[in-house]
Amino acid sequence: MSARGALFGSLLGAVAVVGALVGEGRGESHPAPANDDCRVVENFGDARPGQLPPDWKVRQAEGKDVYAVMEEGPLRFLRATSAGQGIQAAKPYEWDLDAFPVLAWSWRALEFPRGANEAQGKNDSVLGVYMLVAHSKIRGPKALKYIWSERVPAGTRLESNGGLTQVRVLRSGAAGKGQWVEERVNVRDDYRQFFKEDRTPKPAGIAVLTDSDDTRSTAQGDYANFRVCRG
Repeated sequence: MSARGALFGSLLGAVAVVGALVGEGRGESHPAPANDDCRVVENFGDARPGQLPPDWKVRQAEGKDVYAVMEEGPLRFLRATSAGQGIQAAKPYEWDLDAFPVLAWSWRALEFPRGANEAQGKNDSVLGVYMLVAHSKIRGPKALKYIWSERVPAGTRLESNGGLTQVRVLRSGAAGKGQWVEERVNVRDDYRQFFKEDRTPKPAGIAVLTDSDDTRSTAQGDYANFRVCRG
């Protein structure tokens, strides 16, 4: 876990440089497009298939082998394939959280890390999405993390990185494996509740993590259509 904390610190640095020198979801058969109430954060439309998107950052060079843009018909998405690795990828992105309190995206679970249980020390997840908030150059950012767990019940609250990462199990079990699922979470309200703060933070970016380092197994999943929405 210390390595992941260090990585978050590195990602926060990348966000700072680029940004100005920093219960279960609703299932759908296909990723939903943005509308007038949403702004596109990332749809991978300008990224080259087979490569890490140019505006996404990874700390370790091996991360470029974990994450690559893929396409199926008109849809482009980020595929994560982890083989005993735990490397996040992050995109710097700032927005007004009071105006756009909802983070929305689509994801698809393809292979769950074998034997993972995020509540019992085997802290690997097939899919994980973060909102990053600048906090400390030494300790790294605060983060909300939403995961799809094979075993831990949806709605479970967890934490890591000494409490700097607050985790919510958004989806649980293998039902829906291989299918795109649309998610929407009110990250403003979750941040206030989980960190017990009244203020509205300024997001610094988003990140994803498909990992299998604790279980020394493999995991694979897809991410698409990141948006911020009014509600």
